[in-house]
Amino acid sequence: MTLGPLGVWTSARGLADAAPAEAARVAERLGFDVFWLGSSPQLTQLGPMLEATDRIVVATGIVNIWAYEPAQLAAEYAELAEAFADRLLVGIGVGHPEATSDYTRPLTAMRAFLDGLDAADPPLLWEKRCLAALAPRMLELSGERAVGAIPYFVPVEHTAAARAALGSGPLLAPEVAVVLDEDDERARATARDYAQLYLGLRNYTSNLLRHGFDEPDLAGGGSDRLIDAVVPHGSAAAVAAAVHAHLAAGADHVCIQTLGEHGIPERSWSAFVEAWRAAGY
Repeated sequence: MTLGPLGVWTSARGLADAAPAEAARVAERLGFDVFWLGSSPQLTQLGPMLEATDRIVVATGIVNIWAYEPAQLAAEYAELAEAFADRLLVGIGVGHPEATSDYTRPLTAMRAFLDGLDAADPPLLWEKRCLAALAPRMLELSGERAVGAIPYFVPVEHTAAARAALGSGPLLAPEVAVVLDEDDERARATARDYAQLYLGLRNYTSNLLRHGFDEPDLAGGGSDRLIDAVVPHGSAAAVAAAVHAHLAAGADHVCIQTLGEHGIPERSWSAFVEAWRAAGY
């Protein structure tokens, strides 16, 4: 499966009362390549989005291994793949120790889960799955046992380091949250509301400390330097340039998550696409 350069990342919670299937239709109409459904969905939730669209790839961001048995996930994939194999991608992750009481030895647990997918009848093959990966060893595993990696809440420095770690072959598709708002104070407030959760999870904070930030950057909702690097804001043109920087650093695909718009963020998506095309990216 070859992904184009741009996808949108959202969740049923972020869409409020709007149907994810309608959001997928809007994303397809605007020309995005992938619709990522976040917040640890069940794979079966992707069915209505696939049925409502014709071209766009639909992907999980991410299936949590602690909430699934491998055989169950493989069976759900096989059922959807009968009609949508060329448009279905399964993002898989280990979640966070703060959120999962069973969280132990995440790398070992992921390897065992992938072994289970390989052994299922029929299997969920490596080329139809990607891994949420931040740290070097999980990135390495994503290149060995899946089509590649989908890092989340990362600065462009992580994208460059991840590409160096993965080499030239595997998929690298970082999520990048953005705020289309030229009022710096208001945009950073929106970004901090979003970032608050992730700055309380050590998988993310440890990763930020590995890529140019210090403990003071993590405090108080995040320093301006950190917030601006991880959640770009400004005009649509400025945000498009910030997203393009991840592609220039080695990403194959960027999953943009627009913040600050209630329901389906059609206004933000449209403004972004217009600026992207105007810049000739």
